[in-house]
Amino acid sequence: MKKAAATEDAQTPHNLEQATARLGLLSDATRVRLLCLVDRYELSVTELTRATGLPQSRVSTHLARLREGGFVTDRRRGTKTYYALHPGVRKDPLWMAVRGSVDDRLLAEDARGAERVVAAREHGTQWVDTVAGRMEHHYSPGRTWEATARALVPLLELGDVLDVGAGDGVMAQLLAGRARTYTCLDIRDRVLAAAKERLADRPNVRFVCGDMHDLPLPAEAFDQVLMLHVLTYSSSPKVALGEAVRVLRPGGVLVAATLKRHVHGDVVRAYGHVHDGFDPAGLAAMARAAGLRVTSCAVTSRERKKPYFEVITLAARKEAAP
Repeated sequence: MKKAAATEDAQTPHNLEQATARLGLLSDATRVRLLCLVDRYELSVTELTRATGLPQSRVSTHLARLREGGFVTDRRRGTKTYYALHPGVRKDPLWMAVRGSVDDRLLAEDARGAERVVAAREHGTQWVDTVAGRMEHHYSPGRTWEATARALVPLLELGDVLDVGAGDGVMAQLLAGRARTYTCLDIRDRVLAAAKERLADRPNVRFVCGDMHDLPLPAEAFDQVLMLHVLTYSSSPKVALGEAVRVLRPGGVLVAATLKRHVHGDVVRAYGHVHDGFDPAGLAAMARAAGLRVTSCAVTSRERKKPYFEVITLAARKEAAP
């Protein structure tokens, strides 16, 4: 296919192949975001990454396509390359129609991000100043959520922990060192075997094959119960929560994480889900009915990729005996 080059004369007609190629370039939301920014400023890949919070590889890939299509120009300045909207595109009826019809919150956030990085360039501001207010959306070396979580784990002092749906032991590997005992429970022998291999050097960890709806464990045996992303696999969440409460000691804590209710059953069925998520209020009511005092139950994260699943975190305590 021929490249759909932009021209200085916006009224120059395009043949069918060129026209559809140009429409295709403008059919992607990320490319439109980048074009809106380079329409206002001349920006480098690093600056566009900081302004939008997008991965640098993704920005570079889309800029390459836009440059090939004639929508942007690039200019070397020292060791950096800066990108700007092609002068002929500003008067192109197609771009004018797209630009004039879009009014989106994300584009407004991008614009504010671009203003910050341009100001930082002009005034020599440090990186941390350019991302103030949106720091969690930007990468910096060594600063990831995993690294942060591992750094905070030493603050925990856990007792006897039950991890319902422990899988192959990833969470146990993170937390077992802070627990008196750590019990990994899963209904699948194969993943428990993988957990045993992963945690072979942890003498305080034991493994139980069992069903969350009928725990093969004694009552009031644990100080903490974790139910991380297991309730969507439950045919009866009320029963599963009831069993968790049964094995908790008075004063013990239950922590659960699960998907907020969604309409993407076709996506989650491939992962074995039998439940399409929960509403925070409904999940909290279910926990109270099971005999827990809910301390928090709310959406705590939203995925950045479609279909943008949201995660609810529930924290609740079993009332201590009088």
